[in-house]
Amino acid sequence: MKRSEINAIIKDAICFIDSFRFALPAFASWTPEEWRGKGRDCDEIRDNMLGWDVTDYGQGDFNSLGLALVTLRNGNRNDGRYEKPYAEKLLISRENQVCPMHFHWSKMEDIINRGGGTLMMQLYNADGDEGLADTDVTAVSDGVALTVPAGAVLELPPGASVTLTRRMYHAFWAKEGGGPVLIGEVSQCNDDNADNRFYEPVGRFPAIEEDEPPFRLLCNEYPAAK
Repeated sequence: MKRSEINAIIKDAICFIDSFRFALPAFASWTPEEWRGKGRDCDEIRDNMLGWDVTDYGQGDFNSLGLALVTLRNGNRNDGRYEKPYAEKLLISRENQVCPMHFHWSKMEDIINRGGGTLMMQLYNADGDEGLADTDVTAVSDGVALTVPAGAVLELPPGASVTLTRRMYHAFWAKEGGGPVLIGEVSQCNDDNADNRFYEPVGRFPAIEEDEPPFRLLCNEYPAAK
C-alpha cells in the first residue's frame, strides 16, 4: 500500500469514529515526531501493539479486501508484565470490503455492530485439517443460541453482536447499500503475529510504499524507547 493511501484511510477513520462521538485514547493522536520522544513508560503500547492498523492483506485492493482498525487495549500472554486477559478494538468495514475467512486458535471474541450499516458475518466450523467443515455452526448472538448451516451469513444490525469461539471460521463485510459499519471487538488477548489462521494464505501487515510522510504510525512501526 502507498503511505498516502494509509494516511487517507486513517483520517477517514477518525472522522467516522468521531461521528459516533466515540473518543479515542491519547496515543491514537500521537504524531511520528511525538513517538520519537516517548520513553519506556509507553512500552505497553509498543509491546501489545495498541493503536492504528490498516491492512490490505497483501492483495493490493484495500476497498475489496481490507480493514482499518485501532486497538484500544490489550494484554500479552507471552509477557508477565501485562496481566490483562482481555483486548478491545474498533474496526471499520466498508460496503462489500471483506475481512477474509480466518479463525483464532486461542482467542474468543465478541464482534459487535456499534453503528452504521448492517454487518454481514459468514461462519464455518474448522474441520480436523483446518479446512471448512460441512457441519452446522452453533453460535450465540446477544445471549441467544442459534444453529445455522455451514457458510450461513448472519446479518447484524446496529447493536447486534455474535460470539466467535476458537476455531470458528469467520469472514465479514458491510452490507451493500447501508454504508460502512463501526465494529467493536471485545476479546481475550489479541496476538496478530501468532493467533490468526487464514483459510487462504494472505499477508497480515502491508508492505508500504513511502510516497509521503506518515500521518500516524501503525502499531507495528513504533520506534524503540528513548
